[in-house]
Amino acid sequence: MLHLLKIKKWLVAFSLPLAFFVQAQDPSPRSSALPLKTNYTPDYFEISKNLEIFNAVYRELNVSYVDGTKPGQLMKTGIEAMLMSLDPYTNYYTENDIEDFRIMTTGEYSGIGISVNDINKKIIFADPAEGFAAFKAGIRAGDQLVGINGVSVEGKRTDEIGPLLKGQAGTPVKLKIIKAGQTTPTELSFIREEIKSKAVPYSGILPNGETGYIKLVSFTENCSGEVKDALLTLKGKGCKNLVLDLRGNLGGLLHEAVNIVNFFIEKGQEVVFTKGKVSDWDKTYTAMNNPIDTQIPLVVLVDENSASASEIVSGALQDLDRAVIIGKRTYGKGLVQQTKDLAYNSKIKITVAKYYIPSGRCVQALDYSNKNEEGRVEKVPDSLITAFKTKGGRVVYDGAGVMPDVKTPEENLSNVLISLISKFHVFNYATRYYLAHPQISPVQEFKLSDAEFSEFITYLKDKDYSYKTRSEVELLELKNNAEKEKYYNDIKAEYEALFAKMNANKKDDLVKHGPEIKKYLEEEIAARYYFQTGRIEFSLKNDNDLKEAVRLVSDNNKVKIILTTTEKAIKPFNIKKRF
Repeated sequence: MLHLLKIKKWLVAFSLPLAFFVQAQDPSPRSSALPLKTNYTPDYFEISKNLEIFNAVYRELNVSYVDGTKPGQLMKTGIEAMLMSLDPYTNYYTENDIEDFRIMTTGEYSGIGISVNDINKKIIFADPAEGFAAFKAGIRAGDQLVGINGVSVEGKRTDEIGPLLKGQAGTPVKLKIIKAGQTTPTELSFIREEIKSKAVPYSGILPNGETGYIKLVSFTENCSGEVKDALLTLKGKGCKNLVLDLRGNLGGLLHEAVNIVNFFIEKGQEVVFTKGKVSDWDKTYTAMNNPIDTQIPLVVLVDENSASASEIVSGALQDLDRAVIIGKRTYGKGLVQQTKDLAYNSKIKITVAKYYIPSGRCVQALDYSNKNEEGRVEKVPDSLITAFKTKGGRVVYDGAGVMPDVKTPEENLSNVLISLISKFHVFNYATRYYLAHPQISPVQEFKLSDAEFSEFITYLKDKDYSYKTRSEVELLELKNNAEKEKYYNDIKAEYEALFAKMNANKKDDLVKHGPEIKKYLEEEIAARYYFQTGRIEFSLKNDNDLKEAVRLVSDNNKVKIILTTTEKAIKPFNIKKRF
């Protein structure tokens, strides 16, 4: 998904990088009251002493603090601060957070199946899920929400709207809506239902007629079942080779990753093993079932947002010389979390182990056990990175995610496009286009004419899409430093001339970056008519990583050459081998 995948490269700076986690499933669950076998000796006195101190501080704050406290919120803040000192994946969930936790692990929630944006202080619907209540009622991207159950949503944030739309399945909710292009609100009544987000939102035979494509967006419950169904359907249609797309897939459940690898390798083959402080977490996960196809030429697409379970799948298939990995180096999350129930319907998700893929390597890129004096986490240094060998003897490395066998160039968004997207000008114009055109060509044929794109440029004339280029930021920094050091007056004329020239050149950015902007606009428009499936189908037309994958996977000899070419490790790395 061109719009959704590449945009993460600039959004990632503003959000938690991983939304999902690897949750190891214990094949023989035990009561939490039973003692665990351990290979460490806890300091019981230190634990007891600090619990007593914490209890005393909490009690005194609630009794004596001048402004009063909210005991529940105070404790939650304390717990979260304690967990923040560890790693980003060890989290506490109150009873109020459980619904979000369930969505994260299962992809399911109860609601009407639509998301919302805050655009110019209006709550605007976006991306209705096909087949669910909002979609069936005719709500489309661009429609405005003005009230829920008789209460105005004016001034509310989007994170406040979501919980109001969600609720127990079977319960009613009444919405006041202004359809795009209209001014009079209408009221619609809905019955909330169970919404299941598809882990495989798209699969199909690519235009060359022989390459199957499966897009996997999350490792939620039964995602392996969705992948299996898609794979069998593609094989039934005669696909001769396969591309599995894990780009932007932030991970999920460990056992689902093992099941997916199992489709392509022999039963009994080791896929991943885990090792923790508590010896109960020293486990090996093997392929438990008969495979679907161990011979089909296979390419896996990854990027910097492929994490956790995505790295188990791509890394294991690479270690076993079963697939060629194409794209960018993956995120580097080699930690395993386990969820435990606490009192009052709360939960804690704890990092309990590291996972190791078949070569014996761990892909964890950050060492949370060794933070610097400022509390910052450093990457594993090159001096500690170790070389391992795949089953066939190819050299691979630990400590930095999964390095693709074929690296593809970075494709960074232009600043002007980032501004147009983030300020919803692309979204709003797509709504306008949809209202003016009852239908468009099929996805594979649709494109905007030069005249239509010119209309978009005209539409922007009175819109704010201001932005600073990297050159402008650095030029302003130069000015600030020059002023501090008393040099600015000597260079003022040259500086102002350069700044003016740079601003003049920015005026041409809409034309200079026109082809890139046009692709994103076309994708957003295609999604208005063909929804999520159409968005993905359209993005594949302009996907350079996919084109490289198809070129490679269509020639099985090229795949074999990559999977059988061995090389010596680069010094000073030491080779480790588990086969």
